[in-house]
Amino acid sequence: MVRKQAVVRGIVQAVGFRYYAQAEARRLGLAGFVRNHRDGSVEVQVEGPAASVDRMLDWLRRGPPSAQVDTVHVEDMPDRGDDGFRIE
Repeated sequence: MVRKQAVVRGIVQAVGFRYYAQAEARRLGLAGFVRNHRDGSVEVQVEGPAASVDRMLDWLRRGPPSAQVDTVHVEDMPDRGDDGFRIE
């Protein structure tokens, strides 16, 4: 199990990004959360098998059709044992 934090910048708020991210994380069987930041970025923390986390990070680099992702900054995090994926 691995956990990653990704901060996504670009046109990523008011485009359904959090809801699409939640659907993708659930599809991949990942735990964690997604939330908006005041600076217009979106923070995503995902936890699960490394291959699934990597697939989620690839998805975050594209985002949903309505978004325009400019950058994704990724950091390793300690696992927290989250259950499910939520929007905060």
